[in-house]
Amino acid sequence: MKCLLIASESAEVLFHWTDLEYQRNIQEQYGASQEEGEELPAFEDILSTLFAPIIISYSTMEDSYTSFTTDNNHIYVLHQFDECLYIAVNGDGEEKEDDLRRKMYVMKKMIEVMFGMVTLSGTLLRKELRPQDTEQRIRLWKHLQNLIETYSHLRENDQSFLVEAVERLIHPMLCEQCIEFLERRLVQQLNSSVERAGEEVLHAFILVHTKLLAFYSSRNASILTTSDLLALIIMAQNMYPSNVDLDDQSPEDVESTSGSGPESFYTPEPSPSSRDSGSSDRPDRRGTPVFEFVDPDIQMAEDSLHALEISPPDPSTPRRVFLDISLKDGLYPMMPHSMYCLPLWPGITLVLLTKIPTSAVALSVYKYLEDFDKLEKRLREGQGSSAAARSPLNMQDVRCKLDKFVKALGPSELQSAQLQIVWTEFKNRAFAKNGPGFNKDLIPWCKKMKTQLCGIYRQCFLIDSTDFPQRLSPGLQEGAQAMMQEKLMDWKDFLLVKSKRNITMVSYLEDFPGLVHFICVDRSSGQMIAPSLSITERTTSELGKGPVARFIKSKVWGLVRTTRRYLQKGYSTVTLRDGDFYFCYFLWFENESGYKLDSVDIPVLPDDSPPIGTLACDYYKRLLRYYSKNHKGETVKCYELLTVHLGVIPTEIILQHCRQLASKLWEPSRNPLL
Repeated sequence: MKCLLIASESAEVLFHWTDLEYQRNIQEQYGASQEEGEELPAFEDILSTLFAPIIISYSTMEDSYTSFTTDNNHIYVLHQFDECLYIAVNGDGEEKEDDLRRKMYVMKKMIEVMFGMVTLSGTLLRKELRPQDTEQRIRLWKHLQNLIETYSHLRENDQSFLVEAVERLIHPMLCEQCIEFLERRLVQQLNSSVERAGEEVLHAFILVHTKLLAFYSSRNASILTTSDLLALIIMAQNMYPSNVDLDDQSPEDVESTSGSGPESFYTPEPSPSSRDSGSSDRPDRRGTPVFEFVDPDIQMAEDSLHALEISPPDPSTPRRVFLDISLKDGLYPMMPHSMYCLPLWPGITLVLLTKIPTSAVALSVYKYLEDFDKLEKRLREGQGSSAAARSPLNMQDVRCKLDKFVKALGPSELQSAQLQIVWTEFKNRAFAKNGPGFNKDLIPWCKKMKTQLCGIYRQCFLIDSTDFPQRLSPGLQEGAQAMMQEKLMDWKDFLLVKSKRNITMVSYLEDFPGLVHFICVDRSSGQMIAPSLSITERTTSELGKGPVARFIKSKVWGLVRTTRRYLQKGYSTVTLRDGDFYFCYFLWFENESGYKLDSVDIPVLPDDSPPIGTLACDYYKRLLRYYSKNHKGETVKCYELLTVHLGVIPTEIILQHCRQLASKLWEPSRNPLL
């Protein structure tokens, strides 16, 4: 019983996603009120009618509510993002308010990655989310629905998405070899080719399911944020979903050592050639959704059917994605890149991120949007032309640069011509001797200028990019795919096993008797480390299999939810007993040399604040900035540790374990995370 809806202030549905149970429930309710023999209207129209009173009341009330619960225990959570109202609903008790709020923020993040700065204009975003062409709208909504289903599945089954941090595949030798191969062979060859159509590969990384095997960034590249990387992993999983059960292997294939060095695994024989091809069976979320909220056993069978029925996406067609970049003069959000997702084998993917030739236009658009934002704010605060005098903006300089920008675009495109008209009118009002000058009457024209600039951005990076006339040639992509396959041919089966048993508890049980599970996160780098939690009937782990492993997993997921609530209230340490288990959570700060810094009071957040995490809204980046105010000139790092012990272990031993475990995890000989 789940639903996610995006609506305009006029109650127009801009996007919706529901599970089958919610859809049936709503149609049954609506059908009961219909006259006999009368056909049900389209489901979208039913949702619009159902949610219209909620949307109108929310937009008209001065003190708007953020959530409510109905008599039948359906939870509604609402949040206004600019001109779009997001509504998330749960009626089966599986999601709490925090979960629904997180889902809305993640949906907003994915829309920003897909549409970039167009999201800054409500008018243009409505056109993008609800295209007039019905087929185009159905296709877009299906893609967005698949993304939210993929995220929901990962959040419920993958520890890295539970804590919103990237998990690396722990194998120092292979990792180092792959990074060197990406740098010296693959990226260098791609960037020196005449078939790259002006694109430049900035980042290249290899995913094994959701785990990162190797990541390389060129010297010209900005740092890829954890939030963007997690969003890209969701998109990669959406294109080529991991069917873990199909490529599951026997636990006897993995042998771990209890020494202090890294775990050692056997290297399997190369698989049959039928699996070597990049055209192997893969589920695709562009058809019927793979992840529906039904019985897991039935779902596995459905996944297998999808793998046979649905053709894979064309890997040579890149996706336009909009990511944050850091330059010397500051942060530039939502800059255009091309994303190439090249499947090597089922479960193993090579991802390339390229800089496109016209990306300088996006930088200029963002600078001008900032300029008009600042001017609008000054005009609202000030009185008359004095506001412009107090403004740090040099509007004459902005005028000169924007004149050159408009001229360079040329009047050929309709959007460029419209920008020129609005800019000319703005100049006549602001700079002409007989014009009104810089006063509050100029505010609507600031808004019009921002809309026109977003329109130019849309023209350059969304409309003109639909056919991708400029991209890495298919031959170049196939060459990169073949090079990487040749490099990893003898490792592929090992990697698939390793991704499920990345780190096991065996090597920790001798030093930490009674320790059941742990998750440790380096929030400065956005990476995490945790023993694998396998809950399939076919795979046995230290936690057993089936019901026992599922029980432990549910406890871990519950612990993370609990610690987030305490963190929101300002607690950085949590210890609690739950039946046969004892849970601990610690958040602390260190300097670059590993010295633990003094603890401080963490800010208390309101109940309706953005969810604590990294993917949707980077809480830890803000927390690091807050803590670093008292440590200027010093690099501050933030860590989290969650542990689950058996309840019979004395408390003082558990706390001692936590201190020792935190130190041991970051030893370079054990974990190449840093």
